[in-house]
Amino acid sequence: MKRTISNELFEKARQLIPGGVNSPVRAFRAVGGNPLFIERGCGSHIRDMDGNEFVDYVGSWGPLILGHAHPLVVESINRAAEKGTSFGATTEGEIELAEIIVNAVPSIEMVRLVNSGTEAAMSAIRLARAFTGRNRIVKFEGGYHGHSDALLAKGGSGIATLGIPDSAGVPDAMTSDTIVLPYNDIDIARTTLESAGTDVACVIVEPIAGNMGVVPPKPRFLEGLRELTHKLGILLIFDEVITGFRVAYGGAQELLGVLPDLTILGKIIGGGMPIGAYGSRREIMEMVAPLGPAYQAGTLSGNPIAVAAGITTLKSLRDTDPYQSLEEKTARIADQLLSSAAQSNSDLQINRVGSMMTAFFTSERVIDYSTAKISDTQRYAEFFQAMLGQGIYLPPSQFEAAFVSTAHCDDDIAITSTAVDRALKRLF
Repeated sequence: MKRTISNELFEKARQLIPGGVNSPVRAFRAVGGNPLFIERGCGSHIRDMDGNEFVDYVGSWGPLILGHAHPLVVESINRAAEKGTSFGATTEGEIELAEIIVNAVPSIEMVRLVNSGTEAAMSAIRLARAFTGRNRIVKFEGGYHGHSDALLAKGGSGIATLGIPDSAGVPDAMTSDTIVLPYNDIDIARTTLESAGTDVACVIVEPIAGNMGVVPPKPRFLEGLRELTHKLGILLIFDEVITGFRVAYGGAQELLGVLPDLTILGKIIGGGMPIGAYGSRREIMEMVAPLGPAYQAGTLSGNPIAVAAGITTLKSLRDTDPYQSLEEKTARIADQLLSSAAQSNSDLQINRVGSMMTAFFTSERVIDYSTAKISDTQRYAEFFQAMLGQGIYLPPSQFEAAFVSTAHCDDDIAITSTAVDRALKRLF
């Protein structure tokens, strides 16, 4: 596979941009080699600057549920851009997108648009603190909620430890009110919350984890969190940046039947453009400025181009209801992976919910961050490179989700299946 232009561009980028990339996972550090530089995407395929074409299972990390450069989405972006790219003032499209979200997501009565998932998470936590009058927050190990200081914390060796910074430049004080618990362990959560509950403003959780690889919740985990937080006056926040409009039209809360107090959204609601949102019931959202004392603002919030792309994407999902088809396509890919793994005697496992999945090379069932971490990352890197060489673009990290779009067709699945079989036979 020719990589001349991508390699040259990476060398140039490294002189101008830290690590040559604007988001760390793009650097391919976890899988080896230099990153691809993408020229264009169409449907389920992307093409790099050297002319290599790939079946894409990253999809910009989830938002391109309709595929790359969907004609209706592109048309809506062009139409909006012709009227102006930004106003710093309210537009009618913001109302329409908000109405679609409120009608789709069961727990949301009012919503505020922002610019990213990080901003949405940060704002939701500030709002939870304002509403409850408490300071401490609880997150789960392996859960990523953006790169704001208070959320860049990890668990220590104890059962439940105060967060310590997980990034240079984050003072201890910024994470001192962050408690980190193991995902999928309701007993530890119960003990911790019942002990510290009167000081805890919120519990933030990915209802289906997607940032330690795909890890679904164990039975009664989310239900237990809902019961505990309600009893203790703690707000439960679902981070549905990945799962919102992805696993069901109403997100994981619709799929799993557990409603949070606050919901964070992103990715799909912008149709591939930068956006985020947080929403809740009316009494909580009326705490947000200008109605209430919880301040949050953004010059580009509700950007008309992102809003237009989001409206078109969400309307398409509403009108076509592609979720059963996505489930079936993704199940076929997962089944082929498992079949090829059995034939090659590899220890590959698949975690999947709907159209998102992760391949783990481990003999132990992955149910939390501790079991995800023992997956053989070197083996995954070898698998990634073997698939890339056959024209299949998977997440360049063991601990990220792969995504299937409505644009993936039978031919894509057949090509992928053949590549999986060859890759695993070569590696094992």
